[in-house]
Amino acid sequence: MTSAGRFAPSPSGELHVGNLRTAILAWLFARSEGRRFLMRVEDLDRARAGAEAEQLRDLAAIGVSWDGGVVRQTDREHLYAEAIAQLTAAGLTYECFCTRREIQEAPSAPHAPLGAYPGTCRNLTVAEREAKRAARPPAVRLRSTVAEVTVRDVLHGNYTGVVDDFVLRRNDGVTAYNLAVVVDDAAQGVDQVVRGDDLLPSTPRQAYLASLLNMPVPEYAHVPLVLNADGARLAKRDGAVTLADLALAGVTADQVRDTLLASVGLPPGRLEHALSAFDPAALPREPWVWPGMPEAHPGTGSRARTDSRGA
Repeated sequence: MTSAGRFAPSPSGELHVGNLRTAILAWLFARSEGRRFLMRVEDLDRARAGAEAEQLRDLAAIGVSWDGGVVRQTDREHLYAEAIAQLTAAGLTYECFCTRREIQEAPSAPHAPLGAYPGTCRNLTVAEREAKRAARPPAVRLRSTVAEVTVRDVLHGNYTGVVDDFVLRRNDGVTAYNLAVVVDDAAQGVDQVVRGDDLLPSTPRQAYLASLLNMPVPEYAHVPLVLNADGARLAKRDGAVTLADLALAGVTADQVRDTLLASVGLPPGRLEHALSAFDPAALPREPWVWPGMPEAHPGTGSRARTDSRGA
């Protein structure tokens, strides 16, 4: 199986310009190094009717292409079940009956991040598990044998993060993100993961889980997020930040694409034309503030706008 990069949105709504910028960067990383580029819809949770079609339409509109068909996580539950069974057979899982509130209120280990699991259910007896199971369905947690793991990131260098007994399957039966993403990447031959740097803290957990499952650990590149004018993470509530809303204001998909390319120092035009100028080492390391309505770039054929209304 040839190497690949990917973009994996959750179909909870339309993509905003921050999501589109990350998709462009993931595409450029993969294509510049001769990788396939795959599209995976992470629809295990928070799926909204019609959102997948909207997202794929918007990605195509800015020039993001992908190889093969779209893969959906809801079609891959058997793979997740097999991975959990493998870990369970090795004695690396246990049932957990804690609520989120109980976890937040429980004392945690020194230096552990907020929400890190303190191990409350790790050593329950058979009788204790049976009693708790009668009142509440269990989640399945990993029985971690390490406290932290260091990963290598193209943009951040070495990053060390806490690895706790994280959830593999929620108590409602839904596979947890950390397990699904590891299994999916390995099954699809993804050896390069480019995504927002808000996901960097979860990466040591995923790398550790991959090693336990004898799956390869991909190359990671966590790119800076897009912020609003107030310095907060960009969200749909920040106004016209989706292609549909921007189109209503007279802004074309080409203009949005060119503005996103300019934000990482690349020339306007089709993404294929930016490949020759793309250099991961030259990428900004700081978040980018969305400037509002994009201006047309010379030579793109797009109508320039003269207003500067912000999102």
